[in-house]
Amino acid sequence: MDKLSFGIACLFENLPVAMSLYTTPLQIGYFFSLLMWILFLIRGYREQRLSDKLLGWIMFLLAMELQDYTFGFAGINVLWNELNGFPRGVGLLFGPVVYFYFRAQVNRSFRLEKKHLWHFLPYLVYFIYEFSAFIQGPEAVLERYESDYNLYFSYLFRLVRWASYIFYLAKCLGIYKQYRAWSLNQFSNTELINFNWFRDFLYAMIFWLLFREVMNILDGFLDLEFYQDWWWNLALVAVALYIGLAGMAQRQPGKIEFEMDSRNDPPNPVRDAAPAGEKTLDSEKAAIAKNLTALMEKDRLFLQPDLNLDELARHLQVSKPLVSATINQVFQQNFNDFVNDMRIAEFIRLYELHGEKYTLLSLAYDSGFNSKATFNRAFKKSKGTSPIEFLRQ
Repeated sequence: MDKLSFGIACLFENLPVAMSLYTTPLQIGYFFSLLMWILFLIRGYREQRLSDKLLGWIMFLLAMELQDYTFGFAGINVLWNELNGFPRGVGLLFGPVVYFYFRAQVNRSFRLEKKHLWHFLPYLVYFIYEFSAFIQGPEAVLERYESDYNLYFSYLFRLVRWASYIFYLAKCLGIYKQYRAWSLNQFSNTELINFNWFRDFLYAMIFWLLFREVMNILDGFLDLEFYQDWWWNLALVAVALYIGLAGMAQRQPGKIEFEMDSRNDPPNPVRDAAPAGEKTLDSEKAAIAKNLTALMEKDRLFLQPDLNLDELARHLQVSKPLVSATINQVFQQNFNDFVNDMRIAEFIRLYELHGEKYTLLSLAYDSGFNSKATFNRAFKKSKGTSPIEFLRQ
């Protein structure tokens, strides 16, 4: 706090330069984050999507992280005068809000309930501790800052904050991994279920947190100038811009209900395959596999770009878990690979018939793929090479 106040005082000596070099990027990030907070809330309420509302609050928290230095470089002292001592730290809110955002993003039926409130208990303790001094006036705040026990509490809160980051980011990573495996056994088109967004979101958050911590460590050893602390705020601006723009651009599936359960591992084709040496498959699964093959050949369901396990189970009049287990054990594939292999076979057949008349992409669309990237990725996974290289051979 003293360092920031000193920096503000020094700021006025070179205000024109500081305004252009330091203030502008932070103001862009700050007001952009607040704007995206409002836009995500509007979209979330309009489309009744909890994930958008939570992403909006993530943007608000990013704005609050930027607020001190944005105001400081702009010479606005209200945070250190009238509001000095008010609990402005939001670090203990990041983990729970990001975690619930992930849960809501992969499950449209997820709702926040009273049982989830314990996740916010550490922040409540921090808020009460800080607010108890603030409401007593500036003298109480100054006395709190100068006390030895406040130093111990500041280290404790910092430790708890990092424990929160690690705990919730680890849980989000677990959701990402299980959700990815689950999705491959539920959908033939995973473009609506953007795995890269989840991965890059986590990477962006981890990058910013680690970068800030490195700067704090350097500050402790080198006693960096106030202006040098600007760099981790600039990193946060970059993260806020990415999360806001990429989050707004995400295509949202209309219906998806994944609930992570540590007791149930996602299906695994190799693990779930019939034991080695077993000559006969379960008769029920063998019958389903036969009907499935006939259904695909007759109705050519694989040509539907958005074919999913639920729809396939309805056609077969069999439960989804049983259809999934059949594909895993009989064909030793997940649902996504099973359908895409049929589409690739159809693509090769169409190429042999019409290869000179149509582009490869148009043939891929006619085979059930809905994007060039999905087609190339599935083809490389199935054949071990790109479509062009395969056809040249």
